[in-house]
Amino acid sequence: MPILDELLRSAMRHWTSGVSIVTSRLDAEQRGLTANSLTSISLDPPLISITLAARTRTHALTAQAGAFAVTILAADQAALAARFAGEIPELGDRFAGLETFTLETGCPLLAGGLAWMDCRVAFMYPMKAATLFVGELTAAKFVETGEPLVYHHRAYGRFTP
Repeated sequence: MPILDELLRSAMRHWTSGVSIVTSRLDAEQRGLTANSLTSISLDPPLISITLAARTRTHALTAQAGAFAVTILAADQAALAARFAGEIPELGDRFAGLETFTLETGCPLLAGGLAWMDCRVAFMYPMKAATLFVGELTAAKFVETGEPLVYHHRAYGRFTP
């Protein structure tokens, strides 16, 4: 019988989600990774949550910096999602050659997305192998039109209404 974490992983493959890049910066160091564990949890105050695996460099930097930013990806950014998911081996600096900008916290946001959120860490909830970060929104920006990149059953795709 498969163990529970494998059962959960298999079941969640049937959940279609959007795709984002979570980033953080402290001084000259910047890190980022692809994530679909993004949730809006409150409008007053404006809070979102992300979950980062404890073994990642982005987790360590986010905890230390006390800030993170989220870029919600557009349908034509699957290669960017793969790049930040580590699917392209040993890129070193995942930001090399990419157009970025900042809002309030100094965390990098990626050009070409659909929406951007900048947050200060309000709460951290450590778990066995990850941390749930709750961020209070300090700034946000979005475009009015565009198609989102979606993730379903280990594949990137497009939303078709």
